[in-house]
Amino acid sequence: MMTFGRFRQGSDLFEPMAEINVTPLVDVTLVLLVVFIIAAPLLTYAIKLDLPAAQAAPASPAPAAIDVAIDAAGLLYWNGTRVDGDTLDARLRQAAQATPQPELHLRADRAVRYEYVAALMSAAQRAGVQHIGFITIPATEDTRLHSRRH
Repeated sequence: MMTFGRFRQGSDLFEPMAEINVTPLVDVTLVLLVVFIIAAPLLTYAIKLDLPAAQAAPASPAPAAIDVAIDAAGLLYWNGTRVDGDTLDARLRQAAQATPQPELHLRADRAVRYEYVAALMSAAQRAGVQHIGFITIPATEDTRLHSRRH
Protein backbone atom coordinates (compact mmCIF):
# COMPACT_ATOMS: atom_id res chain seq x y z
CA MET A 1 0.00 0.00 0.00
CA MET A 2 1.26 3.43 -0.93
CA THR A 3 0.91 6.34 1.44
CA PHE A 4 -0.20 9.74 0.19
CA GLY A 5 0.10 11.66 3.41
CA ARG A 6 1.77 11.69 6.79
CA PHE A 7 0.54 11.16 10.22
CA ARG A 8 0.62 14.18 12.45
CA GLN A 9 2.69 13.89 15.49
CA GLY A 10 0.46 12.60 18.18
CA SER A 11 -2.66 12.52 16.04
CA ASP A 12 -4.49 10.08 13.80
CA LEU A 13 -5.34 12.71 11.10
CA PHE A 14 -3.70 12.73 7.66
CA GLU A 15 -1.78 15.78 6.51
CA PRO A 16 -1.21 16.41 2.77
CA MET A 17 2.33 16.01 1.51
CA ALA A 18 3.81 19.47 0.74
CA GLU A 19 7.00 18.46 -1.12
CA ILE A 20 7.09 17.62 -4.83
CA ASN A 21 9.06 14.53 -5.73
CA VAL A 22 11.25 15.57 -8.70
CA THR A 23 13.14 12.31 -9.06
CA PRO A 24 10.81 10.86 -11.75
CA LEU A 25 10.96 14.15 -13.66
CA VAL A 26 14.76 14.12 -13.66
CA ASP A 27 14.80 10.45 -14.72
CA VAL A 28 12.50 11.08 -17.67
CA THR A 29 14.48 14.17 -18.72
CA LEU A 30 17.76 12.28 -18.71
CA VAL A 31 16.28 9.39 -20.71
CA LEU A 32 14.92 11.84 -23.32
CA LEU A 33 18.30 13.58 -23.50
CA VAL A 34 20.07 10.26 -24.19
CA VAL A 35 17.46 9.35 -26.85
CA PHE A 36 17.91 12.68 -28.63
CA ILE A 37 21.71 12.44 -28.49
CA ILE A 38 21.57 9.01 -30.13
CA ALA A 39 18.82 9.87 -32.64
CA ALA A 40 20.13 13.26 -33.84
CA PRO A 41 22.90 11.94 -36.10
CA LEU A 42 20.46 9.47 -37.66
CA LEU A 43 18.13 12.28 -38.78
CA THR A 44 20.61 13.73 -41.29
CA TYR A 45 20.31 12.10 -44.67
CA ALA A 46 23.35 11.88 -46.91
CA ILE A 47 22.59 10.96 -50.49
CA LYS A 48 25.51 10.27 -52.77
CA LEU A 49 25.03 12.09 -56.07
CA ASP A 50 27.32 12.51 -59.02
CA LEU A 51 26.51 16.12 -59.95
CA PRO A 52 27.26 17.49 -63.42
CA ALA A 53 29.69 20.36 -63.92
CA ALA A 54 28.41 23.55 -65.53
CA GLN A 55 29.88 26.88 -66.51
CA ALA A 56 27.68 29.80 -65.48
CA ALA A 57 28.01 33.40 -66.50
CA PRO A 58 29.17 35.64 -63.68
CA ALA A 59 26.46 37.59 -61.95
CA SER A 60 26.03 41.07 -63.32
CA PRO A 61 27.11 43.84 -60.98
CA ALA A 62 24.46 46.00 -59.38
CA PRO A 63 23.58 48.96 -61.59
CA ALA A 64 25.02 52.31 -60.65
CA ALA A 65 22.79 54.80 -58.90
CA ILE A 66 22.32 58.41 -59.94
CA ASP A 67 21.38 60.83 -57.18
CA VAL A 68 19.09 63.62 -58.37
CA ALA A 69 18.04 66.14 -55.73
CA ILE A 70 15.55 69.01 -55.72
CA ASP A 71 15.90 71.67 -53.04
CA ALA A 72 13.10 73.80 -51.62
CA ALA A 73 13.60 76.45 -54.32
CA GLY A 74 13.22 73.86 -57.10
CA LEU A 75 16.93 73.80 -58.06
CA LEU A 76 18.21 70.50 -59.48
CA TYR A 77 21.37 68.64 -58.48
CA TRP A 78 22.91 65.68 -60.37
CA ASN A 79 25.12 63.67 -57.98
CA GLY A 80 25.60 66.80 -55.90
CA THR A 81 26.38 69.14 -58.83
CA ARG A 82 23.92 71.91 -59.73
CA VAL A 83 22.41 71.43 -63.22
CA ASP A 84 19.78 73.24 -65.29
CA GLY A 85 16.84 71.63 -67.09
CA ASP A 86 18.59 71.13 -70.46
CA THR A 87 21.66 69.54 -68.88
CA LEU A 88 19.41 67.29 -66.80
CA ASP A 89 17.51 66.12 -69.91
CA ALA A 90 20.78 65.33 -71.73
CA ARG A 91 22.16 63.40 -68.75
CA LEU A 92 18.89 61.48 -68.33
CA ARG A 93 18.97 60.43 -72.02
CA GLN A 94 22.61 59.37 -71.63
CA ALA A 95 21.77 57.36 -68.48
CA ALA A 96 18.83 55.68 -70.22
CA GLN A 97 21.18 54.43 -72.98
CA ALA A 98 23.66 52.88 -70.54
CA THR A 99 23.77 49.12 -70.05
CA PRO A 100 22.79 48.17 -67.41
CA GLN A 101 20.57 51.15 -66.90
CA PRO A 102 21.35 52.99 -63.66
CA GLU A 103 18.74 53.59 -61.01
CA LEU A 104 17.59 57.16 -60.46
CA HIS A 105 17.44 58.04 -56.76
CA LEU A 106 15.22 61.06 -56.28
CA ARG A 107 15.74 63.19 -53.18
CA ALA A 108 13.26 66.01 -52.74
CA ASP A 109 13.19 68.59 -49.98
CA ARG A 110 10.13 68.42 -47.74
CA ALA A 111 9.15 71.95 -48.77
CA VAL A 112 9.55 71.46 -52.55
CA ARG A 113 6.42 71.93 -54.62
CA TYR A 114 4.97 68.75 -56.07
CA GLU A 115 5.04 70.17 -59.61
CA TYR A 116 8.88 70.13 -59.56
CA VAL A 117 8.92 66.46 -58.54
CA ALA A 118 6.30 65.60 -61.18
CA ALA A 119 8.26 67.47 -63.86
CA LEU A 120 11.46 65.59 -62.98
CA MET A 121 9.67 62.24 -63.08
CA SER A 122 8.10 63.14 -66.42
CA ALA A 123 11.51 64.12 -67.86
CA ALA A 124 13.01 60.82 -66.65
CA GLN A 125 10.17 58.87 -68.24
CA ARG A 126 10.53 60.72 -71.56
CA ALA A 127 14.28 60.01 -71.55
CA GLY A 128 13.61 56.28 -71.04
CA VAL A 129 14.77 55.83 -67.43
CA GLN A 130 13.04 52.71 -66.08
CA HIS A 131 13.94 52.65 -62.39
CA ILE A 132 13.19 55.60 -60.09
CA GLY A 133 13.45 55.38 -56.32
CA PHE A 134 12.42 57.95 -53.73
CA ILE A 135 14.93 58.52 -50.95
CA THR A 136 13.47 59.48 -47.57
CA ILE A 137 14.54 59.62 -43.96
CA PRO A 138 12.91 57.02 -41.70
CA ALA A 139 10.16 58.59 -39.62
CA THR A 140 10.59 58.87 -35.87
CA GLU A 141 7.71 59.12 -33.43
CA ASP A 142 8.12 62.91 -33.34
CA THR A 143 7.88 63.28 -37.13
CA ARG A 144 4.87 60.96 -37.31
CA LEU A 145 3.03 63.03 -34.72
CA HIS A 146 4.05 66.26 -36.50
CA SER A 147 2.77 65.01 -39.86
CA ARG A 148 -0.61 64.01 -38.36
CA ARG A 149 -1.20 67.50 -37.04
CA HIS A 150 -0.77 69.19 -40.43
